[in-house]
Amino acid sequence: MNYEKTSGYLPQPWDRIFPLITRMTVWGVLFGVIYILRSFFLLVFLTFVFAYIQTNGVSRLKAVIKNRTIRVIIVAAVFLSILVSIAIFLVPKVQKQAMSFANRFTSYLERVDQEILYLSIRYPWLDEIIPELTAMKENGAINKNKESGEKGLKQSPTAVLLQGFLGLGEESEGHKNFDRIVETLSDIGGGVASVVSTFLLALLFSFLIVLDLPRLSASVAELEHTKISFIYVEVADNIRNFSRVLGQSFEAQFFIAVANSILTAAGLYLLGLGTNVAFLSVIVFLCSFIPVAGVFVSSVPICLIALQTSGLEIMLLAVVLIIIIHLIEGYILNPKIYGFRLRINPVLVLIILTVGGKLFRFWGLILGVPICTYIFAHAIRIKAKSEA
Repeated sequence: MNYEKTSGYLPQPWDRIFPLITRMTVWGVLFGVIYILRSFFLLVFLTFVFAYIQTNGVSRLKAVIKNRTIRVIIVAAVFLSILVSIAIFLVPKVQKQAMSFANRFTSYLERVDQEILYLSIRYPWLDEIIPELTAMKENGAINKNKESGEKGLKQSPTAVLLQGFLGLGEESEGHKNFDRIVETLSDIGGGVASVVSTFLLALLFSFLIVLDLPRLSASVAELEHTKISFIYVEVADNIRNFSRVLGQSFEAQFFIAVANSILTAAGLYLLGLGTNVAFLSVIVFLCSFIPVAGVFVSSVPICLIALQTSGLEIMLLAVVLIIIIHLIEGYILNPKIYGFRLRINPVLVLIILTVGGKLFRFWGLILGVPICTYIFAHAIRIKAKSEA
């Protein structure tokens, strides 16, 4: 490195301090730029994901089609066709079913409250675990106090359990977060419309990047022969390796999410829950990108709808279905698709998700595990001499 050569002319201990200060400055500036551009993070992330998928497709067609430009155009056309088909056939159904789920959410909670109340009559020790049951019995009925929907929801033991289960907080703060999620579901159409421009820009940028990738790579590599070569030498390999790990992680998780969604959709049809299969399958698909915790989060709407529409027996069968699909994922799909090189201990995954979700919200849940996988499997490893 250039700054290491420069440090050879410095007296001790500056010959060791100078490279360290330079390295910290480079990474500090890089993270500072990322923080300044945080409002564009969704665009950058989608562009990276789309470009990675298309680059892999272009590489796999190399043996069949020699001309790279033709390969890029074919892959982009197929990729765009798939996305347009999903937007035309799936999005309207998901929007309709999501709004129906949000509108009926209170009735779902009331049904669960009713089942819990019946169980507490048979098993009184549940009153000690769920104090809200005592208030419900004193009122003589579930949510009998109808002064306001907010008050009834606060008294719901199911709402309290879900707040704690989903980590939404406690008491008034948790209740506000809970209401916000329901409102988001009911306004899902507006949320989709607000990211259309970002989505389209990411498609355009990813296509242009993949199309001109060889020249872009050569242009970036020329930075090694400029006055800022010390920045390139410090960050280039790390960014390249991290991009590879992140891309492999999301590519593998994508195939697992598709498999989970298909298996869930088939199981829901068999259980007679086909009227909500689009919404529930999309929830399963999205939650598949959240390791460990995702399976529990995606199970909540499935169980609520199954209990309300078909009764307790179907809900229990839905739980069995979720367990079977999770076992298939854990023992068949993960080893075959994900590979052991990207595996991480489930306890560490939960810790990463808890810390990442608390500090960085959505992005902490999505990127926490890949980032930590890269740090522990690549960044802090001492390279062998043969690799240096």
